[in-house]
Parts: sequence; structure tokens; C-alpha cells
Amino acid sequence: MAGWDAATFLGKVPLYLGRGDPEVMIAVLDGPVDLTHDCFQGTRVRRLETVASAKAADGGATAHGTHVASLIFGQPGSSVEGLAPLCRGLIIPIFGDDSLRCSQLDVARAILLAVENGAHIINISGGQLAHSSEPHPVLAQAIDSCIRQNVLIVAAAGNDGCDCLHIPAAVSSVLAVGAMDEQGQPLPSSNWGSAYREQGILAPGSNIPGAALQGGVARKSGTSFAAPLVSGVAALLLSVQIKSGSQPNPRAVREALLKTATPCIPSGAEECSRVLAGRINIQQAINQIQRGATSMSEAETLSLNEAGLDASGIRCDDGAAIRRQDDFAPAAGIAMSEIAMSDIAPSDCGCGCGGAEKKSSCGCGGTAAQKAPFVYALGKLGYDFGSEARRDSFIQSMPVGANNPQLPEQLLAYLADNIYEAGSVIWTLNVDVTPIYAIQPAGPFAAAGYARMLDLLRGQLNDGVELVSIPAVIGGNIRLQSGQVVPVIIPSMRGMFSWATPALVSHVLGPRPKAAEAQKTFDSLAGGLGNFLNRIYYDLRNLGITGEDRALNYSATNAVQIADVIRVSTQQQLELDDIQVKKSPICRLDSECYDVELSFFNPHNTNTANRVFRFTVDVSDVIPVTVGTVRTWTKRV
Repeated sequence: MAGWDAATFLGKVPLYLGRGDPEVMIAVLDGPVDLTHDCFQGTRVRRLETVASAKAADGGATAHGTHVASLIFGQPGSSVEGLAPLCRGLIIPIFGDDSLRCSQLDVARAILLAVENGAHIINISGGQLAHSSEPHPVLAQAIDSCIRQNVLIVAAAGNDGCDCLHIPAAVSSVLAVGAMDEQGQPLPSSNWGSAYREQGILAPGSNIPGAALQGGVARKSGTSFAAPLVSGVAALLLSVQIKSGSQPNPRAVREALLKTATPCIPSGAEECSRVLAGRINIQQAINQIQRGATSMSEAETLSLNEAGLDASGIRCDDGAAIRRQDDFAPAAGIAMSEIAMSDIAPSDCGCGCGGAEKKSSCGCGGTAAQKAPFVYALGKLGYDFGSEARRDSFIQSMPVGANNPQLPEQLLAYLADNIYEAGSVIWTLNVDVTPIYAIQPAGPFAAAGYARMLDLLRGQLNDGVELVSIPAVIGGNIRLQSGQVVPVIIPSMRGMFSWATPALVSHVLGPRPKAAEAQKTFDSLAGGLGNFLNRIYYDLRNLGITGEDRALNYSATNAVQIADVIRVSTQQQLELDDIQVKKSPICRLDSECYDVELSFFNPHNTNTANRVFRFTVDVSDVIPVTVGTVRTWTKRV
């Protein structure tokens, strides 16, 4: 192959790898997609609802999302032929035509939806300029879920043309993609940086033909359009694994793409740091997969991630580079980010993300019925008014001298006498200070639901409530006064619990004894219990969307279910060491079960075996349930 022009690349890859396998699922996290375009006719693609508008229109987000999706799913014989047209797909909008930006929280939520719906690969052609490779903790939890579930995230490196990083591409377990031109040279706009040298590859990103709005083809440049080419190739490599009789292994595919990338040869003509780990090398990646390359174990991968390495351990050291050439290689010579609105943007070249094509008169096809997603989330209760006008209406209605609705005590006093007004407040569930959901009781017992919310907020103010649990169904979204858009959840009252350390200590340990010596023992146990609760909260921050996270939240925070575990661990002066969640091999018919294992160690004698407690949790209903009894045993580590 003489060069890296997109037409040659798109045309020749299927000759090497075929057109994909329906068992492989690729999620595209981008703008809405115009599925009426001829290239999507016959695709196995469905859309999922998010806080971003899923309706294709004529704006930049739709133009961007349509172009990106066509590079993967465009059907043979149509105006745009994608790389993996026979694979299944999920369209999960994170950008809307009213806003070409979203928050890290929105991306985390979309990633979890992709995992929950069976994605093997997640393509994110966008990112947030960041000072480090550390994402917001909620996004980090979502990415960690992908590591545990063996899901590959492919993300654009960004188009700032600098030694700088984008989130999520810079996260250690993500495969970052930079863009190069027809001669294999990095585009001037393509980002580079230390993190990308370990986990990033270059792919064609100049004048990439893709689906345009209102039909036809447009050519665009940028890392946004290099990323789906890599996602498509990764899907085809998964298909090769399936064809050979193996299970699809995205981690092994990531390792193969990084390990076989054609590295830069140090010379005065080229700055190797801009080449990342190397240029994509299709034939060598195929050879690696066909040799049955094995990936590292989950524990090894997590260990490498914590050390700042990627799953392959590959480096592109300038002084020790080895040149590989084949038909797909060009000739020789060629800070923690804050979560906020308007952080993550599409990664195309320029800000337009498409033209001003008119909206198609055809209906939006390709939809499929989607079961309302369950949530079992943990956090603190808050409230919002949605607008200044709504807030001011409360100021005017509340008694003079006690009419500041921003003060929870005054708002609670007013709502206690006017419970019908509780529905005019947007009740939120917050992780730290970030709202992640709006809680909206519905149905014949909605009034009781609002009364329960008042009780929970009152408990946070007066009784030391630290966490509340909300089992719910997602139903729509709402805009807060800050401009942030969050999903609306309809709660199930039976599973709404509050978590207060003093009450839980009393429940588990009984009243504090009067004898001085007994008080020392009691206080020691109470302190250990407090440490346990803090560890649970800070380790388990998540959005409660996936079955794994719902099982984890339910088993580890429900005081009734975990009382015996806390009693044993505190009385034996054990401390929490590790929490693991695995799909249970045994479950009831038509159920979804997970085994949650809590491992405790003795800080006074680390040579003793750990004590393990196992819950089996069924998450097939809105309120999870424990299956069987809690099992416990000791285990050497």
C-alpha cells in the first residue's frame, strides 16, 4: 500500500479482515445519528436514550455523530462503506445539537449504559483538555467497570496541536487515537503527550469520507474520525477471534494494536513524540491475534494501570525503536479535571462539526424498544429550583422572616405545612456536591414519596444521615438552575433507606456500656465501624446503573443486610481490604445475579488469613434482593 489515504485504507481493510461478526457490539458515544442516510439501511444498530437529545436534526452534533457512525456501520454498496458493517451497534448520544459539549458525568453515564447493553468496544470521538490523565472519580469508576468487564474504550486524542492531554483518551486503560495524513505524518492539529506514548496509536485522519446530512458524502479531518477507524479495526479483530473459535477478547485486541504499531525511528526529520506509540499496523495486528496472543490477567492489568502503564507494557523509546514494514506501513522517513458543563467536546478539526444541511423529511428509523433502565444509587439528598423564577416564587410564598428557600431548615419548615409544594422542587441525588439524578416520585403514592424525601433531608440536617439509597427507574431528564441536565429517576419507596453512623452503631453494637474498660472496647469497635463506612462511601462512588454497581451498592450499604458482617468484622477488629463483584455462576431462572465479596484483614497481624463475606444479589428488579444467606470463610492472600 503506497500511502495512508482514507479511501485505500477503508477499501483494503475488509480484504484483510472481512466485514465483522454480529456477535460483536460497538457503542458510539457521540452526537445523534441520522439513521435515514442510505449507508445505515440494514444495519444492526439501535439508539439508547440519554440526557442528550437522541433526535437527529441538522446541527453540528448530528453531523458529527452521523459521520463517525458511518465509518463503522456504513453498509456495503451504499454511498459510505464502513469498516464493520456486519457488527451490531449502539448509538448513545452525549452531544446534542443545542450543545456540542457535555460533562464527564454524562460520559460516565453513557459508558455504563454501553457496558450494561453488551458493548465490546466504546468509541468516543471527543474529549476534555486536561492537565493530567486523571478523570473525575465518577468517570474513573465507569472506566474501571470497563476494565473489569473487558470492554475496550477507544477515544480521540484531541485536536489542540500541542503536547497536551484529553480526557478520557489519556486514561491509562483507554486506547487513544491520534490522526495522520496521507503520507503517514501526524496532522499538525493532532495532540501528543507522555500518556499517549504508552497507550496511543496514529491512524488515518485526513479527508476521511463519511455520511453527510441529507444524504451524500462529506470529507472531514481530525482525531474524531481517526478513532472510529481504529474502533472498526478492533471490532474486526474481535471477529477474527470469534471465527477462530475463541471468545471475543477486547483486552487482547488492544494489546495487539499497541504491540504491533509501527514505531517512530528517531531522526531529524520527525519528532517521535508526535507519533505516539506508533502507526496502526493491520497485518501485524492480525498476525498477533491469529497467534492466539493472550492478554494479562485482570489483576495484572489493574496493577499496571495503577502504576501508570497500559495493559501491554509497551514503550516507544526513541533510542530503542525497531522498524516494522508491511503493506500497511508507510515508507521509511515518514490535573484532575473538574466536572462541569461544557467540558467534553467533539474532536474534529475546527469547531463546525458539520455543515448546515437541512433536516431530512424522512422519519428517524432504526429505533428499538428499550426497557426502562434500573438504578440503585447512593448519595446525599439535595434540591434545586430549575430557574430563578421558580426560586423567587417560593420566596414570595414563604413566611416573611423565614423565606429563604436556599436554607434547608426554612424550606423544610414551609414544606411541612404545604406538602403539595414539594412537587415544585427538583429533588436531587448528589455524589459529593455534584447532582447525578433528579428524583421525581410518581403514581398514586407520589405524595408519600415527597414526604419521604422531606424525612431524608431532615435526617441529613439533624440526625447525621450520611447517605441515602434510591432504587429507581430512569424516565426522562431535566435541566437544573446551573444549566446541567440530569436524568430523572422515579423512585421505589420500599428501597429508600438512610445511613447514619450513630444509629447503625447502636443497631450493631447496642448501647454504650457504663464501665470504663468496656467503653474503651466499645469506642474502638465504633471507630472501626466508622472507618468501614467511610471506606465504603469513598470506594463505591458510582452511578448505580450497571448490574454490577447495583449489586455492590445494595449489598455493601444496606444496614439490615450487612449488620452481621459489620458486627463480626468490628468485634474481631478487622478492616476492609477489598471488594469484588463477579457475575454469579448460579442464579434463578430469568434473573441476573452477582456475587459480592467483602474481604477483611487483621491490621495487627497481616500474616493471618483474610475473612471473606459473600453476598449473592439478584438485580433483575428495581429493588435488588439477596439470594440465600451470607457466606463467610477465611482465605490466604
